[in-house]
Parts: sequence; C-alpha cells; structure tokens
Amino acid sequence: MKKSIITMLLLAMATVCTQAQSLYKTVYDKATAVVNNPASSDEEVQISQFKVTALNYITMMVKKRGMTKDSYFYDSQAVNLTSFVTDFQANLEKARNISPSKRTEILKIYMEASKFNPLFKDTDKEKVNCYVNDKSTLTPFCIDTDWEKAYDQATTLAKAALK
Repeated sequence: MKKSIITMLLLAMATVCTQAQSLYKTVYDKATAVVNNPASSDEEVQISQFKVTALNYITMMVKKRGMTKDSYFYDSQAVNLTSFVTDFQANLEKARNISPSKRTEILKIYMEASKFNPLFKDTDKEKVNCYVNDKSTLTPFCIDTDWEKAYDQATTLAKAALK
C-alpha cells in the first residue's frame, strides 16, 4: 500500500513538472512557428522574433553563468514576457486613441520597466539593448529583463497613466 502511494505521488509530481516545463517550451515553440511561417505578417514575425531572442538569451545566460534554475523560473519568465508584450500592445493602442503624448508615455513606461529590471545585470549594453536602440522595432525592450518584475511594474504604471 505504502509503495503504491509513493509511486502515485511520484507520478503526480512528474506530471506537474512536465506541465510546468511545457509553458516555456510552448511560448518558445509558438513564437518560433510564427517566425518560420511565411504567412505570418511582418508585425507577428517581429514580435515573435523578440520573444525567441529574449528566451534564448535567458537560457544562454543561465548556462554561461553556471546557474541552476528550476522549471518555475523558466515558465515564469516566458509567461510574463508574453503578458508584458501583449499588454504593451493593448495599452499602446489605448494610449494612441487618447493622444500622441499618452502613447509616448506608455512607450516610455514599458521601455523603462524592461531596462530597469535586469535579470542578470549584463554589462554588454550593446547586446542587451539591441532592440531598444532599433528605432524601427515594435518591441523596444531590453533582453536582460526580469520579465516578472517588469510586467508588474509596467502594468501598474500603465494602468495609472491610462486612467
């Protein structure tokens, strides 16, 4: 009896871990599929390419620094990255309907949230700000970002700005 309970618990834990790991993989796979789909619009490709780049950066930096991170870390970063970008687009559209200055304010809120919530404190500013410095991108964000903190900060400030 005890053996079967332990087996069931281990099976349940394995299922939970597999589901959790799938969030990062799902975000990554969906973004990659959009980038590789010739039917995707330029806007979709650009946004998805940013997601792929940011997720690859996180994985690379964790490995490069010899860190050990659990699946929650990766899943949280991926989900918050997606929420950050989605809310940015929605709030930018709301602001655009209010005024050009409100649009600029929302853009600044999200850019600063990504820039001032670093995940790794990478000193290679040219690399981490490659999207910030690209004036034609739809995602002008730093890739060295703690997406959970940035999302919380940006949504709080954007909500107040759009009142």
